[in-house]
Amino acid sequence: MPAGTHSTRRYDLDWLRIIAFALLVFYHVGMFYTPWEWHVKSVHAGPGAEPLMSLLNPWRLSLLFFISGVAFAYLHDKQGGAWRFARERIVRLLPVIVFGMIVVVMPQTYFQLREAGEIEPGLLAFWPRYIIGWEIAGIEVPTWNHLWYVVYLFVYALLLAPVLGLLKRVGRGPGAAFGALLATRLGPLVVLTLPVLPFLAYRVLLVPHFETTHNLVEDWANHAISLTYLLYGVFAARSERFWQCVDRTLPYALTLTLVLGAGLTVVWQNWEAFTTGPVELWAARSGRVIYAWTAILTLLGVARRFLSADGPARRYLTEAVFPVYILHQTITVAAGYALTRLGFGVWTEFALLTLATFGGAIIGFEIVRRVNVLRPLFGLKLRRGSVPGR
Repeated sequence: MPAGTHSTRRYDLDWLRIIAFALLVFYHVGMFYTPWEWHVKSVHAGPGAEPLMSLLNPWRLSLLFFISGVAFAYLHDKQGGAWRFARERIVRLLPVIVFGMIVVVMPQTYFQLREAGEIEPGLLAFWPRYIIGWEIAGIEVPTWNHLWYVVYLFVYALLLAPVLGLLKRVGRGPGAAFGALLATRLGPLVVLTLPVLPFLAYRVLLVPHFETTHNLVEDWANHAISLTYLLYGVFAARSERFWQCVDRTLPYALTLTLVLGAGLTVVWQNWEAFTTGPVELWAARSGRVIYAWTAILTLLGVARRFLSADGPARRYLTEAVFPVYILHQTITVAAGYALTRLGFGVWTEFALLTLATFGGAIIGFEIVRRVNVLRPLFGLKLRRGSVPGR
């Protein structure tokens, strides 16, 4: 988000971004315990965490892309043009991607291959092979793993840079008619239904044919969903009518989110019994799509109502959240690989892994923020007037 004045800074979205990334960290800790495919697995892995994980999965990253779209709009205003916007994104994100793939993500692949028995011990000996190997035991290297979000954000920024000004003008021109509709009594119904239609179309036309792979050139269903949410954020950024409608819609969105979440949880836990035919199957799939949008609307409304205050905690966490995100999964994979071999019970192991992930990421951030040469590698601006390395 832009470092603007009190009139432009969206503290509610800062807090929501912090919460969304914190949930993402918990989600990846949870991936260590589910039966779903992941880099390493706990000896206690099982279906116990699946209901909560399934409730987070439909909206956790879509919310971040929506917030990123708002940030794109504000940043484009601040930079004052396509080239300056693109240059800022290159300077801010490209070092993160390159350093992240070569250094930060490398241990994830190492421990994944160690658990699979594909390589011998020796992290430093594995590193050159990871950088130049192209493929190791079916894994393409170097890879970006959880940093795919940063890669996609970088690509979307460069693709949109030439047209962001036009998109914002469309939002203020033809898009004003939609804003006027949101200001009517039908506004809550409109904001609950119309924006979800493209995602229902993607579910029918794209998702069955393009599995989410985080492969930049093959991930078309994921691109459609992520880029659409990002564009919604761009259009919503300066639309006071949209945000006022979010306030009015909150009770309805919250109710729908709770009802859909409870219903879908039952369906997911009894999938074969509830999806006996194509009608039931597509009703469940459509319900998941609608649930994702109502959950995002709910969180936007709750943040506006309860999370609009500034303070030292917000300022600290706003700076910390991106480095913590960059570091956390490597810590989870490495710590999980070690902890699950020590014979702890599931709850002790989970507590230690959560503490190691958050604690290690915060310690890493504290180091990064103090070493000027490291700051750009984790998405932080250089401190002016400081000597690199100090």
